[in-house]
Amino acid sequence: MVLEGLGISLPSVPPELQPRVIRSSLGLPEVWQDLPPWSEVDVGEPDVPGAFEWIDLREVWRRWGDEAFARAGTAYQYMNWLRNARYCSRCAAHMSPRAEDKGLSCSSCENLVYPPLHPAVIVAVEREGKILLAHNPRMPAKRYSILAGFVEPGESLERTIEREIKEEAGIEVEEVRYFGSQSWPFPCSLMLGFTARWKSGELHTDGVELSDAGWFAPGEFPDIPPPLSISRKLIDDFVSRHSGKN
Repeated sequence: MVLEGLGISLPSVPPELQPRVIRSSLGLPEVWQDLPPWSEVDVGEPDVPGAFEWIDLREVWRRWGDEAFARAGTAYQYMNWLRNARYCSRCAAHMSPRAEDKGLSCSSCENLVYPPLHPAVIVAVEREGKILLAHNPRMPAKRYSILAGFVEPGESLERTIEREIKEEAGIEVEEVRYFGSQSWPFPCSLMLGFTARWKSGELHTDGVELSDAGWFAPGEFPDIPPPLSISRKLIDDFVSRHSGKN
């Protein structure tokens, strides 16, 4: 993806890359033009002109911060969706961008689709001045974080929190409070952050989603996520409220 308009000095797609452009937001209808402009480029050949380099979304955040990450994430989610929704899921005919809104319509059966968004809850559970941190096998080897899970059809956010924590860690929680949210473009999630307090039960990981879990006080933490994520923001909030307490 070649992205413009991050508030940094970034040139347009150079002539050397233009033959490799697969699709671009600049060719979409006018109603789409308030999106961060982007071009999808074939990366089959790794070489790029000297003013460019290939970087991932997390590197965008490391170099230019939250606003640039949000804009790049928005562009990526639309780009990824348009790549994967070229044909109708009902009849397999071609899908075309709508002029009325940011949707796609089928040229044959008039099926309408819109960008997918997968809501997920992420919860900082506290117990007696400690926070619940767990290791998922998909994380880096020694990385621990707070618990998270996708909302399933028919569930409220509160029900998702209850189910995920019970299934993965074997405990029940109470005093659930909303903390904040974060768009998470990997590839199209919306993370909804909460705090909660332990109510009952003893930790027992499911061995699938979680391989280990424990209660940690400030100063006792294992490796935790970088500041980019809402998981780290929830952990930092816990630390700010509990540091210095006995």
